Amino acid sequence: MARFDLVIFDNDGVLVDSEPIANRYLAELLGEYGLEVSWHDCVERYLGSTLTRVRELVEVDLGRPIPVDFEERYRSTVYPRLAEQVEVVPGVADVLDALDRAGIATCVASSGLHQRIRMTLTRVGLIDRFGDRLFSAEDVGVGKPEPDLFLHAAATVGVPPERCAVVEDAPAGIEAAAAAGMISFGYTGLTPAAYLVGATGGTFTHMHQLSDLLIGP
Repeated sequence: MARFDLVIFDNDGVLVDSEPIANRYLAELLGEYGLEVSWHDCVERYLGSTLTRVRELVEVDLGRPIPVDFEERYRSTVYPRLAEQVEVVPGVADVLDALDRAGIATCVASSGLHQRIRMTLTRVGLIDRFGDRLFSAEDVGVGKPEPDLFLHAAATVGVPPERCAVVEDAPAGIEAAAAAGMISFGYTGLTPAAYLVGATGGTFTHMHQLSDLLIGP
């Protein structure tokens, strides 16, 4: 019997290599607001967060509100860049093929909006791998680290939480998986392993290692 019935993938940084593109612009934009950070700083502090959560954290750091058009400016610049530049994370297609052969269902659950999920997965040729099994924080009104998104995805697909695995590259996602009662696996392709120590299934550096973690050798 397979260990899992459903594998829930985060999108940005796990399926698509979007984090450098997105966080370089985020650092540039925050610099205009007076918060001098590198894109690596943005990855460390905001990775896996909704823009609403990013706003909350930035306003705490600055001690004042940021402009009301923050989200609009971010999306209007980042989305076209992603549409032209984003690439698939190497090895993802092989993992999905292995899960298909093992009869294990897959879905995507991301803090990003549906528009961003569909755009990036279409760009890298993965959109047809998931059908309508695409879930966004906008579906539940709250993002990670709350468990709502993962629980919604599992319930919609029809799999109990204890039979779900979550593949994440962000501490917020690992925390959300724990709160949902799911086993998590931390991808350290960009995120330092020290940030993902809470991953209950362990961490991995390359996608070719993930199939064995999820299915077994």
